[in-house]
Amino acid sequence: MATNSIKLLTGSSHPQLAKLVADRLGIELAKTMSLNYSNQETSVTVGESVRDEDVFILQSTAPGDINDGLMELLIMINACKTASARRITAVLPNFPYARQDKKDKSRAPISAKLIANMLQTAGCNHVITMDLHASQIQGFFNVPVDNLYAEPSTLRWIEDNLAREVQGDAGGLVIVSPDAGGAKRATSIADRLDLPFALIHKERARPNEVSRMVLVGDVKGKTCILVDDMADTCGTLAKAASTLTENGAKDVVAIVTHGILSGNAIDIILKSALRTVVVTNTVPLGDKFEKLGGDRKDGKLKVMDISPTLAEAIRRTHNGESVSFLFTHVPSS
Repeated sequence: MATNSIKLLTGSSHPQLAKLVADRLGIELAKTMSLNYSNQETSVTVGESVRDEDVFILQSTAPGDINDGLMELLIMINACKTASARRITAVLPNFPYARQDKKDKSRAPISAKLIANMLQTAGCNHVITMDLHASQIQGFFNVPVDNLYAEPSTLRWIEDNLAREVQGDAGGLVIVSPDAGGAKRATSIADRLDLPFALIHKERARPNEVSRMVLVGDVKGKTCILVDDMADTCGTLAKAASTLTENGAKDVVAIVTHGILSGNAIDIILKSALRTVVVTNTVPLGDKFEKLGGDRKDGKLKVMDISPTLAEAIRRTHNGESVSFLFTHVPSS
């Protein structure tokens, strides 16, 4: 593996994921230091040479410090640019402001486009991300964007953890999209597993608050797998689980890529009809994992590690190889 000219840097938002990726690549994280002055300005120092190196900067925004993490990333990109890095790739497992991707009302900003402009102005040459909330965000950039998918990891988790529960009876499982926007994602998983599909139509009273849900499809006596790209306040997932159980579902499991879990999400999950919520580690969970039962068998939160996918994307990018293999496969151990 030609890793001698890869420099993997990370900000302060998700060092655990960065370490997993570095270990997978067989390299050390480059030395960096980040601090805030008393007036809360961010200062970043890159502690080793990046001249003519292939630089990858991993930064995943977390609830509570999204803007600080974004500013830290921009400064780090610019520091590497002015230090003569050959190429700078921003690795953003969870793309910030992805839900603000269109002008859906008067005077609404398209903030995702602004983020794209900022990254490029800072000096970013390439972006690697995962499960963009809206795939058209790739078109906001004038540099290459690789949008990886958690779908292969999701398929493997279902096969390893749920297939046995129905003892080979494919009719015992059903893939469910909690809204019309996620139907394409859910139907893709249902088709690849040869499972039935159901859809929940939701009507929102206001942002992050769902007022009414209508089920389209048969879930009676089945184990339902809710599939979505993110779980923020978890109000949608909780109401979807209630709708499914009211319609005769035997069990409900949710699998989401980005476990943001902000606000009262922990309490909502604990009180919900969801047996398990499965997330990837694109977003740092902090103490939320323990609050939801940790490693206990009855714990409500399970975590899928996507560092192998990110590491393989970095390796293939560095070596000039195609990353399309990762759209349908999980890298081997």
